[in-house]
Amino acid sequence: MRAGEAPKKVLLAGNPNVGKSTLFNSLTGLHQHTGNWPGKTVGLARGVVRCRDRTIEVTDLPGTYSLCGRSEEERVAAVALDREEADLVVAVCDGSALERSLILALQILQRREHVILCVNLMDEARARGIRVDGKRLEELLGVPVVLTAAGDRESRERLLNAMLHPPELPDPAYFYEDPVAAAEELTRQCVTVREDAAQNWRRTLDRVLLSRRHGIPILLMLLFLIVWLTVWGANYPSPLLEGLFDRIYVVFKGWTAGLPWWLSGILVDGFYGTAARVIAVMLPPMAIFFPLFTILEDVGYLPRMALLLDRPMCRCGGCGKQALTLCMGLGCNAVGVMGCRIIDSPRERLAAILTNAMVPCNGRFPTLILLGSLFFPGAGAALVVAACVVLGILGAMGASGLLSKTALRHRQSTFVMELPPFRRPRLGQILVRSLLDRTLHIALRAIKVAAPAGALLWILANTSWLGSITAFLDPAGRLLGMNGIILTAFLCALPANELVIPVMIMAITGGGSLQSAAGDSGALLVQWGITWQMAVCTMVFTLFHWPCATTLMTVYRETGSKAKTAAAFALPTAVGVILCLILRLVL
Repeated sequence: MRAGEAPKKVLLAGNPNVGKSTLFNSLTGLHQHTGNWPGKTVGLARGVVRCRDRTIEVTDLPGTYSLCGRSEEERVAAVALDREEADLVVAVCDGSALERSLILALQILQRREHVILCVNLMDEARARGIRVDGKRLEELLGVPVVLTAAGDRESRERLLNAMLHPPELPDPAYFYEDPVAAAEELTRQCVTVREDAAQNWRRTLDRVLLSRRHGIPILLMLLFLIVWLTVWGANYPSPLLEGLFDRIYVVFKGWTAGLPWWLSGILVDGFYGTAARVIAVMLPPMAIFFPLFTILEDVGYLPRMALLLDRPMCRCGGCGKQALTLCMGLGCNAVGVMGCRIIDSPRERLAAILTNAMVPCNGRFPTLILLGSLFFPGAGAALVVAACVVLGILGAMGASGLLSKTALRHRQSTFVMELPPFRRPRLGQILVRSLLDRTLHIALRAIKVAAPAGALLWILANTSWLGSITAFLDPAGRLLGMNGIILTAFLCALPANELVIPVMIMAITGGGSLQSAAGDSGALLVQWGITWQMAVCTMVFTLFHWPCATTLMTVYRETGSKAKTAAAFALPTAVGVILCLILRLVL
């Protein structure tokens, strides 16, 4: 950049799912997560492009279908376009669905003077037999038009050149007042479509996936397959990780041998031992679950699942978008709560936030997998865990329906969901993004809360307080079909759900740390005398109890209300208590 020359500021705007975030990543080199379903970007993302001797500051606006200000994304995008001081706006359109994308682009042209029209996803458009005449579109609108494919380096360079040196064009040859009618006319003049066998194949596939007869069974089958692969695959690396952490534990113990016993205990048995146990238990299933889930996201199945579940969600007072947030909650409830921003209605959004923790997050899977494997070995364990996931989803839907008819009574909103084209999964990017953006990110966050919790657990275990707490809670635990040790484990696992089984084992063996309680957890539980009735109640309470501390903090950050955060704590807990009381009487 020349001395004293200010960076050029550019706004990136467009519909959801037009490849805008991928284009932003390609331009700036930042690795913001992208996915093949609408509404991924809810806030503003900023990055810097250094091209030749100039610097460009790029702001990625949230994806929106219009600038009317109904949803949060529309309000944020509209305010940014009106108030942000920018030299240029790049309106990103989907080349395979240009008419729909042009409606927003024309609204942007009515608000800003300096605009470039970027017709993206041209690789997909060509694969679907769609040809866009960029020159003709440029003549009609009087603005530069650049045809791009988000991952293509050559098209990215063309877009950068247009951003740095926008060409001078004659006045537009087409004038309009109504963006919707104008988008239809421009598409008629500039787009030609050639029907082919691939198009017919996609339509047939959509008819199958979205039908009531076949769609739900396929969804349940995919869910079972993902859970089975997660359960089966996690059985192998977890013992290896535990063995590795045990050897590191011995080394750390040797290094701290000269310290006071209590300080060595807090540092090694508390901080390290707890974090190591949590990582050994949670990392393998996450490393399997997230890539599998991301494949469904990348190929475009999740929006179809949301549309498929829209009807039952409507009966529960919600909408299909809540199904997306429930899927996000399968990985992490905190992420699912943040994803509720895509829901337009404030009351529907709040209902989705309050019930998201009823879907088992990744931190609860180790407990469900272990208890399911104890009493239902082989494929039965995967079936039981899959049934738990379905039960959690049904619980969230039922609670949403109750809220919509009582405390959150409201008029139901409309639901608009774009069905993106099926895409070939980008396996390399899926592995990198799912392991770095999701698995390691959540693992590091779990360590931050698990390590301090481990220090507290060590103090409780080595001062006999843990035994006193379990004895005090034993009547309440047995009333719920469990006992004091299990209920204490749930309370101590507030920082991270992964701590439930380790704390149970520590309390059962009387070990002063989670590390001293390491071993075959299943065998220890069987020797302790856990029954299948206790296991069933524990699994149900695993599904329905208070969210972890990270999720509660996210709820407070999203709602700004202590009362709503308390409701997010109390609602799933109340459901779990009621179900466990019923199970204790029935079993």
